[in-house]
Amino acid sequence: MDVQDILPDPTQRFANRVENYVRFRPKYPEKLLDILEKETGLTSSSIVADIGSGTGISAQLFLERGCTVYAVEPNNEMRKAAESLLKKYAGFRSVNGRAEDTTLESGSVDFVVAAQAFHWFDRPATQREFKRILKPGGWAVLMWNTRRIHSTPFQRDYEDILQRFGTDYQRVKHMNVGETDLTSFLGPFRKHVLLNAQSLNFEELKGRLLSSSYVPAEGDSKCEPMLNALAEIFERHSEGGRVQMDYDTEIYLSQFRPPVGLYRNAARAHSRRN
Repeated sequence: MDVQDILPDPTQRFANRVENYVRFRPKYPEKLLDILEKETGLTSSSIVADIGSGTGISAQLFLERGCTVYAVEPNNEMRKAAESLLKKYAGFRSVNGRAEDTTLESGSVDFVVAAQAFHWFDRPATQREFKRILKPGGWAVLMWNTRRIHSTPFQRDYEDILQRFGTDYQRVKHMNVGETDLTSFLGPFRKHVLLNAQSLNFEELKGRLLSSSYVPAEGDSKCEPMLNALAEIFERHSEGGRVQMDYDTEIYLSQFRPPVGLYRNAARAHSRRN
């Protein structure tokens, strides 16, 4: 089941969490781009569509390598935050669009990227749109940071807070996406996993928690008890005034539209068989 089946318009979920999202969400390891350079031929001249680009965390990674990036984001608040952050990059293009309707031209990009956003998409419509905007030989890249829930006592206690106080955590967390979902969307894919981490003081940990759309927002009657529980686990597990949040950065690569020559070869082979 897609999140779209549960929430008619998930694009508005983060409108009141933008500041925390910008400041406290984890970045992506730079080694991720080294993998793309080696396996997909990413270069500084590549044209990237970052779909569901949010506040620009993933777009910035590609912009710093010199790529042209169309940052496609339907949420006004998040898109404006990205425009403020990324306006200094010559290759940055801000686009008011959705995964299912990017407004980009057909066959116009070398890569379509979705970072921490795939689980929000209407998958059949998004799959059609990705294939439409990709050039032949282009690549789809799905990636996200997954908390290592059971790696430390702190991480287990943090997960317990989400289970106790989360509003719809079980239904919308990106960890619900499995290999069957990915194969159905991407076809054959390659997977890579990189270690990632954040070192957080309490205010940073609080901001990280409140950046999640599936927990009570500030002003909600359930928020204060949640933050009290967070303070308790921070006190219990912090060392030198900080805790470490561990992640696996998961990366999925698929060549959605093989080079034109492959289509021609397949057609010739079909012709010989018939």
